[in-house]
Amino acid sequence: MKALGLLVADGRFPAGGHAHSGGVEPAVADGRVTDEETLGAFLAGRLATAGRVAAGLAAAACAGGSPVALLDREASARMASPAVRQASRTQGRQLLRAARSVLGIAVESDELHHAVAIGVVSQAAGLTPVEAARWAAYESITGPAAAAVRLLGLDPFRAWQAVADLAAEVDALAEAAPRWPTLPACSAPLLDIGAERHAVQEVRLFAS
Repeated sequence: MKALGLLVADGRFPAGGHAHSGGVEPAVADGRVTDEETLGAFLAGRLATAGRVAAGLAAAACAGGSPVALLDREASARMASPAVRQASRTQGRQLLRAARSVLGIAVESDELHHAVAIGVVSQAAGLTPVEAARWAAYESITGPAAAAVRLLGLDPFRAWQAVADLAAEVDALAEAAPRWPTLPACSAPLLDIGAERHAVQEVRLFAS
């Protein structure tokens, strides 16, 4: 991946990702994520569902073969939870804002779902659809991993080992995404249910 791609995919890039747990905060509250082992299972499940969908949307948006507005509607149709849709749009807006402010990338829309925004920014930055898909898939597990360390005080070495264990799957997903004949529509009901519960909690560490 080009240096510019590494910059925008870095968790320290001011795209607002640090404020979102990717569903791990409600999973911790429900007792489904309690340690590094259960975190690994959560990350694998998220990569196979939300991560796969995000990779497909990002690759398609970067390739430029479909109208961005259509892809954005396709993204909405794949998010059953209003809370998930809101979080995705919030992250998309922040990413587009950061891309304009930091990189000087001109993006027509200010309102896109996160995965679609990743593809649009990737295209503007000269990245390939594979690189866009890799960014989306990678971010789908690194955000929750970082959040879990903060929420549970996990050993960061073991928590990030859970991410490293999925590196080959991330790469395989990214390589395949641009060749998929249709956009994936994998569902993750527990993520949706958790997001709705999380949205009404009075005390929480993350926005989603």
